[in-house]
Amino acid sequence: MTASRAPEPHPDVKTFLEMYNSLDTPSFDEVSAEEARRMFDKMQLGGDPVVALESVEDRTIDGPNGEVPIRIYEPGTADGSSDDTGAEGDRPLILYFHGGGWVIGSIETHDNTCRKLANDSGYPVVSVDYRLAPEHPFPAGLEDCYAALEWAVDAAPALEADSDRIVLAGDSAGGNLAAATALLSRDRGGPEIAYQLLVYPGTGDATETNSYEENGEGYVLSADDMDWFREQYLEREIDDGNIYAWPRLANDLSGLPPATVLTAGFDPLRDDGAAYAKRLEDAGVPVRYRNYDDMVHGFFGMISEPVNLDRAHAAHEDAVSDLRRALE
Repeated sequence: MTASRAPEPHPDVKTFLEMYNSLDTPSFDEVSAEEARRMFDKMQLGGDPVVALESVEDRTIDGPNGEVPIRIYEPGTADGSSDDTGAEGDRPLILYFHGGGWVIGSIETHDNTCRKLANDSGYPVVSVDYRLAPEHPFPAGLEDCYAALEWAVDAAPALEADSDRIVLAGDSAGGNLAAATALLSRDRGGPEIAYQLLVYPGTGDATETNSYEENGEGYVLSADDMDWFREQYLEREIDDGNIYAWPRLANDLSGLPPATVLTAGFDPLRDDGAAYAKRLEDAGVPVRYRNYDDMVHGFFGMISEPVNLDRAHAAHEDAVSDLRRALE
């Protein structure tokens, strides 16, 4: 797997970085989790929804420790195109886990990403508001994601979707949770998963990689941020060796669902994602690895003004193309 970075970030990204790095705000590791969430919410760059859908509905489902909020995105034919995704009730279903280091982020911060995935694919998307650390450390968030998977299998027919074609998707910490949920389901003999869409996922010890060193400062996600997120998520030292916290630690990755793994050249998680893609490939799992060498962490969500990147839209197109190739 080639995990390189361009000589410089894309010009549009450079403009964004100048603005982002000029913000007079403390780093996440200097504040409490609650303050980090408020900071992150304020920094979200999206305005109005990027696309209108047939319906967007908030619900709750039963989780292992109370109700778990979800948001269901029904695309219908909101983009005006014909429905080429198969017969009614025969569509794949995307279960999406938001990023944010297991500490920040929410259904709201990733609303535009889920809207665009639903609209571009024609598949319903279910976004999961799993419990966050440090109030709910590992494995609480993972348990919520697994409960959402079990719910999705039962709920798929009512959502006019195919329970045999469920996609686990997520970015950053959400990519970690998607990969971990797939691994957990395999090991428990749980629901069959049709595909994984892992967007710059954290899967193992990124501190041992070149990208952690070369991209650890100045490119949105810093090495200090990553260390702080990890400390919040893993309450016990022993959990740092748990394969469901870090799927790349698993000795055997065979039998996992096919996957697309997306990384960014100027992301400290770049080499971690590439290493996981290579591990999957070596285990016989079909993998499509895509590296956007002039992008930064978080670019997949930069799809609306004032930061609206053509490369982000292209990454969505690539991801949807992979899903359709595998599932239709």
